Order: sequence, then structure tokens, then C-alpha cells
Amino acid sequence: MIDDLREEEIVNKVGGRFKLSTLIQKRLVALNAGSRPLVDIDTDDRMQIVIEEIKQDKIFLDTASNLRITGESAEAGGPLDFSPDIL
Repeated sequence: MIDDLREEEIVNKVGGRFKLSTLIQKRLVALNAGSRPLVDIDTDDRMQIVIEEIKQDKIFLDTASNLRITGESAEAGGPLDFSPDIL
């Protein structure tokens, strides 16, 4: 598990070590508060769940460093969708 964090691939995927640690921390808080895992792996280790979610591009940080879940609406904590007719 810790070896996964040393790989440059996962560090580059989220934009650096600081963003990686921020994403992990925010997702762990969400899981500890009762959020369901977004990946189907056979473990209760929340850290391993978060790492797998990152590897599978299930979660990311938006430009304001908020935790976002891929494919969900802004109301549900997903990425913002900027529509030209809103502007």
C-alpha cells in the first residue's frame, strides 16, 4: 500500500504530493463519516480503498481543493458543469 504512494504515476495523476495527501485525507474523512467505497475490493483498510479509488480515477480534487467524485453532479459533490447558457 505505501509502495503505491511512492510511485510517480499516482503522484502525477493528482498533481503532486501535497494534492495527493490532501485528497487522501479528505476521502478518509468521508469514509470515516459513513460514505460508501467507490471500488469493489476485498478489504476493510480504508487507506487501501482510497488509493484504489485514486488509481481508478473515481475521485479527484477540483481547483478549489474540494473532494469530487467522478461522474456526479455538483449538488452531490461531483465536478462542476459549466454551461454556456448559465453565463
